[in-house]
Amino acid sequence: MEFDHAFPFSRQALLAGFRPATLTGCPAPGTRSFSAVLVHIAVANFCLLHLSGVRTPDSLELYGELEPDSPVQRLAMVRKNLAMERTLTGQPAVIDFLRRSLEAVQLSMTDASAETLEESRSFVEEETTRRRLLLRALVHTHEHMGQAVAYARAFGMQLPWPDPLAGLENMPVDIPAEHAATG
Repeated sequence: MEFDHAFPFSRQALLAGFRPATLTGCPAPGTRSFSAVLVHIAVANFCLLHLSGVRTPDSLELYGELEPDSPVQRLAMVRKNLAMERTLTGQPAVIDFLRRSLEAVQLSMTDASAETLEESRSFVEEETTRRRLLLRALVHTHEHMGQAVAYARAFGMQLPWPDPLAGLENMPVDIPAEHAATG
């Protein structure tokens, strides 16, 4: 499963390079700070877990017994998320919060039965399944991990993995004649 291999690598590799000073910086006016991006990933994970019916200690601390049955309650959840983005800024706390959210999503996906994943859920006036909410968490995380990589580069951080495209043009490849481009 995607959760089994992508989350641990992304988390460990990206978080290994953080410098505390970069977490509160913004690459441009009007953008989220680096820490706000990471907290955004985490609160979205806990929110999607909560919406899917999974209650974790963190989601209960954030949302209590809020049930996403009405637009008013969903708005209250979003407001709590935005407040967390503004207030949780210290490196150890941000990284630990993100780690807990990634582990909670991974555990929720890998431990769920096929029947549980097909349970019906509501998401922003749409009927969906628990599986789709958990996959939304994966896609959302990957989207913002890409944003975090761009932020890291904007702040001059050396990413802890090689560029997969570096040297690709010069790589020798034996291409069978039937697959070679003709021009």
